Amino acid sequence: MKRRESGIGNREWSGRDASLRAVVPHSPFPIPHSRRPRSGGFTLIELMAVILLLAIALTIVSVGFSKSLQAAKVRAASRDLVAALRYTRGQAIVKGQAQALVLDLGENSYTAPGKGAKKLPPDMTLRLTTADTEVVGDHRGGIRFFPDGSSTGGHISVLLGQREWRINVAWLTGEIALDEKPE
Repeated sequence: MKRRESGIGNREWSGRDASLRAVVPHSPFPIPHSRRPRSGGFTLIELMAVILLLAIALTIVSVGFSKSLQAAKVRAASRDLVAALRYTRGQAIVKGQAQALVLDLGENSYTAPGKGAKKLPPDMTLRLTTADTEVVGDHRGGIRFFPDGSSTGGHISVLLGQREWRINVAWLTGEIALDEKPE
């Protein structure tokens, strides 16, 4: 350990004990005896700032996740409905007689020939545009397929919040197409 003079009345130590300084009692400007370096911990303010940033990031991620989950639910329900429409068309061709997929907008469900009613989740809504001949009452209607593959045509919308998937059925060919309607 080396000792050196550093100004009037002060002695400073170098080496291992560089942070320790001796002070001459009669010095007009006292210097603290020791200044230890800060330990490796975090302050409360730093921890709170990190927690705040994590909370903001989690909120952003959860909103994005919620929207993608909502889109996936509508897409899955729409694809199930498309499968039921294709099944109905196939039954009309195979059996050689007209078959109809019936939608009950009041119950939020649909029924394919020979199958039980399939109910959509309560937060989803069905909308139907079809031929007048296929409308039964205020809340029921359907799309009919014929043995040659053609249909009465129309479209069905599956809605959940701002999401809408539209199923188009061509009347001449009976072709079934699923499209997401832009928000």
